[in-house]
Amino acid sequence: MSDNGYKIILIGNSQVGKTCFLQQYCDRDFNVNSGTTIGVDFRFSMIVLDGKTYKMQIWDTAGQERFRTITTSYYRDADGIIVIYDVTSEETFLQVENWFGEINKHSSQSVFSILVGNKKDLEQDRVVSTENGEQLAEKLSVPFIETSAKTGENVYETFKQLMEKVITM
Repeated sequence: MSDNGYKIILIGNSQVGKTCFLQQYCDRDFNVNSGTTIGVDFRFSMIVLDGKTYKMQIWDTAGQERFRTITTSYYRDADGIIVIYDVTSEETFLQVENWFGEINKHSSQSVFSILVGNKKDLEQDRVVSTENGEQLAEKLSVPFIETSAKTGENVYETFKQLMEKVITM
């Protein structure tokens, strides 16, 4: 943790909903027209756990390969990392292990990570089952949660789970 709060990083392929996930958490809003993140963007937000307020510096990273060298430099001082894939895209799910490889390569060993399957509101378009997400999370030894940045389902809970672990490390 720095004077600016706990550094939380959102990573995952382009178009998995990282920016919308962050907007839903910070603003309780969903903007279907949010553009593609170029490089990195960040927001400050607060979370109250057991009556105590914690400041978070939440970094939204670009998912495109061409920004990978820029974004991996932000992993170094991270206190927590949220890896997001899209439950309607097998390609993004298949990249999850690569993202965790990047975490292992570029961040401290004490960083806490959580796996998020986003866009669960698009059940009719789902191609990655909840069970597959759970199995991968178990293999990677990380918690797993499915969310909807559109409806807000489990977005706050994701940050709560992450921060409950981060503040005890």
